[in-house]
Order: sequence, then C-alpha cells, then structure tokens
Amino acid sequence: MESKRLLECLDADYMRMREVAADADLTAIVPSCPDWTVADLVRHVGVVYLHKVECMRLGTHPEQWPPPGVNDEEPIALLDRSYAALTAEFAARDPQSSTFTWYEPDQTVGYWIRRMAQETAIHRVDAELGAGAPIAPIPADLALDGIDEFLVAFVEYGSRAWPDEYGDILATADGRGVRVETPDAAWLVRPTTEAVEVHTSESTAADAVVRGEPANLLLWLWNRAGDDAVSISGATDAVAYLRKVLAAGAQ
Repeated sequence: MESKRLLECLDADYMRMREVAADADLTAIVPSCPDWTVADLVRHVGVVYLHKVECMRLGTHPEQWPPPGVNDEEPIALLDRSYAALTAEFAARDPQSSTFTWYEPDQTVGYWIRRMAQETAIHRVDAELGAGAPIAPIPADLALDGIDEFLVAFVEYGSRAWPDEYGDILATADGRGVRVETPDAAWLVRPTTEAVEVHTSESTAADAVVRGEPANLLLWLWNRAGDDAVSISGATDAVAYLRKVLAAGAQ
C-alpha cells in the first residue's frame, strides 16, 4: 500500500477519532480495552505519536518515556499536538529514507507511516465503541494491508523476536493451520512450538478456514469483533486456539 494512501487514511481516522472523542464522555470505559477510559485511549494514541517522532529523530527508542508531564495534558489537546508533530515529521522525510523501527525487515519511515495508519484505524474503532458511536467504515485497501501487517509483523515476526510473549501459548501448538481469507487474499497461519508461520497462499490445505470481508476480518484478528463477524469452517478448536495466539500478538 502506497505511503500517500496510508497518510490519507491516517488523517481520516485521526479526524474521526477526534470528532468522536470531542462528543464523548471521556470517563466512559472502552469495552475493547476495558482497562481504559476514552480519555486514556486518546492520551495513549497521542503518546504513541510522540514516541514515533522521537524514534525517527533519535534513530532508536527514547531512553525515558513518556516525557514528564505528558500524562497530565488534556487528552484531546495532546492528541492534536502530537498528531501535528507526527505529520510534520513525516512531511520532512521521504518514506523510503532510513530510520529505526522495531520491525527489523523494514527500517524506513514508510513503516512508521504504515504502523501509525493501522494503529489509528484500530483505536478509532475503540473510541467509537467507548463513545457508543457508529463504527465508520474501514476502507478495504487499508483493512487488507492491516491484516497482512498484523499477521506478518506482529504474529509471525513477533513470535520469533519476542518468544517469551508466546512461549507458554506455543508450548501446546500442534502445527495445525488456519487459513484466514477475504474475497481477494488469503494467509495460512500455522502455530508451531518454535514460532508462528504465516504463508500467503489461497490453495494451501488448512485444518480450518476463517472468511470475512477485509474490515470484519481485521477487527476479528485484533479482537475488536466476535466470531459472528466472520464465517468459520473446519476444526473450530484450531480457530479457538489461534485466537489465543493472536491475543499475544495484539498486546
């Protein structure tokens, strides 16, 4: 997905989140993140934006985070300030230019553009859920990119880069594969005791299949939608086990 398009989606979801938060009870609990209020959610997104700005400026993780006083700022004001800083940093850099990211295969500014677009899409939905507002559509191209990013960067790469986060869950993996598919793309996800394998293939045999429209499937993967948002066939216990594996990636 082109960086220009990702930036368009990022801006639309930031604007929607801000709109929802401005009309919401900021003390309301976010059901998809029950430890957070709407205020906590908005503040989290603002702090994440500032963190990525510092990662690009420093070329590494900032040593002390978050900065002193940032958690005392009014949430929407913090969101606005941090989004302005993030977009200014993106505008000053070429998407292909080198920078530090936590995802070793992609050490470019373009990865942070992708990550922030996907981060904002999911948390915009969280804000809508917390505010009891209608869920705005997620564009199909953004959702497809988000599915791929989650499965490849968070689940496959994450299970190898941070095995401690997956160790207890993968200890009982039996190698059965679940195909996750939309009308236009498919991924075979196979948890093993070593790591989670992800293959992009529509024809590979699987023990179970989870099908859905891109937006529904993205929300299902991130545990923002239930099983009623997708269709499931085959070994339902393999799908239930996969959801436990995915929850480790979504932390």
